[in-house]
Amino acid sequence: MEIEGFLTRISAELDGEYRLFRAPGRVNLIGEHTDYNDGFVLPAAIDREVLLAARPGRARDVTLHALDCDGYSAFSLDEIGYDTAESWSNYLRGVCYVLEEADYHLRGADIVFAGDVPIGSGLSSSAALEVAAALAFLTLAEYDVPGPEIARLCQRAENAFVGNRCGIMDQFISVLGQPGHALLIDCRTLDYQPYPIPAGVRIVIGDTGVRRGLVESAYNERREQCEAGVAILEKVLPGINALRDVLPTQLEAHRDLLPEIVYRRCRHVVSENARVLQAVKAMAAGDLPELGRLLNASHDSLRGDYAVSCPELDALVEIARRQPGVYGSRMTGAGFGGCTVSLVAKEHAEAFVAAVGPAYTTATGLHPQIYVCQASAGAEEVELEHLV
Repeated sequence: MEIEGFLTRISAELDGEYRLFRAPGRVNLIGEHTDYNDGFVLPAAIDREVLLAARPGRARDVTLHALDCDGYSAFSLDEIGYDTAESWSNYLRGVCYVLEEADYHLRGADIVFAGDVPIGSGLSSSAALEVAAALAFLTLAEYDVPGPEIARLCQRAENAFVGNRCGIMDQFISVLGQPGHALLIDCRTLDYQPYPIPAGVRIVIGDTGVRRGLVESAYNERREQCEAGVAILEKVLPGINALRDVLPTQLEAHRDLLPEIVYRRCRHVVSENARVLQAVKAMAAGDLPELGRLLNASHDSLRGDYAVSCPELDALVEIARRQPGVYGSRMTGAGFGGCTVSLVAKEHAEAFVAAVGPAYTTATGLHPQIYVCQASAGAEEVELEHLV
């Protein structure tokens, strides 16, 4: 997002001194619906972000202004309730709630924010907002909190306050992303390792234009089905705590114990974990055809076994796979709408963007956003003196 333009927009809102924070959205290259199963993911922070300006407010009072929807909300840190009228504010309210619950004593603040992460697209606009808010409130209260802990707290805000039982991937990569790299994240231990994006490939995002609400969608149902699978399997596989602990061979050996729908949900997660580990080996070896094959297999599993795709996502993926120079394409994010991610040879990226949009419009009547993204840095305070 263009910082100077944002500062111009807020000039009438926050006269006097304020501090500026940014937090990026993310694209997940592979590893979908594995994070809340203690598994592995391979996301990258992207060059779309939330910018948030904050100044100390009155005592324990918080005011919020969302520029993009011209929304306002206010509350006291001494009584943080859920706002049904301005639902966007609950992501920030939830952050304050869990920070206070964790004995971080916050101070009041006046906050104005905007972003260019498309809302509901599967690129984690909510996590970017949570992370930017957490960084702002902690900084104003003079706390220095490690990145993984900020991610944990923001995940708790979305789980416990907003009501979406997401895993930790989105918040983690928004905090700890690295320029030019994807991160292999172990969602159980929160160990992570950066892997360079191969030089000869471009990451291209395709936004279907179809939106979904995570809390109202089947996301929580899928999580419950995974938990049901673990409850059954742990009777014959003592010591397992999550699908992360189940090998593909073990799942197949005991599939008759599982209802068919639970088996298929488990098969996606178990096979997807294996694909993530194979993907980082392919990246390290520069084996782009193998990496693309794994992305394709991921989408096919999400569409078939996990049933979280939709006709528009499938159409955009199939159109992308037909283009010259494409190694692989799949849906990214929770599903039921949102975006695809495609790996495209550098020399074909421009032609890919030009061709895919019109073909998708012809197939669906919808007008997508297709754009090349860069792997970016994680959340940070922006030094205002460097912008003068």
